[in-house]
Amino acid sequence: MHVMFNNPFLYVVAYPAQNGIEVINKRKGRGVFMTDAAAERFKRELAEAIEDDDEDGELIAEFIEHFDALMTHPAIRH
Repeated sequence: MHVMFNNPFLYVVAYPAQNGIEVINKRKGRGVFMTDAAAERFKRELAEAIEDDDEDGELIAEFIEHFDALMTHPAIRH
């Protein structure tokens, strides 16, 4: 497990053994686990969004909204 990204809007954890990532939208309390090609694409697009983001993180917030339809699992703290 490796925390790839963490800010007030988004939490992303990589699971290399499963070739997957877990993405949590903190504002909505929902998340998704992606594997293989979907995970690789998300990582690539996230890296681009981070590179282009401004100081307040609004571009990251906009970026994650494109994935809202996939984030159907409630984020549960444990």
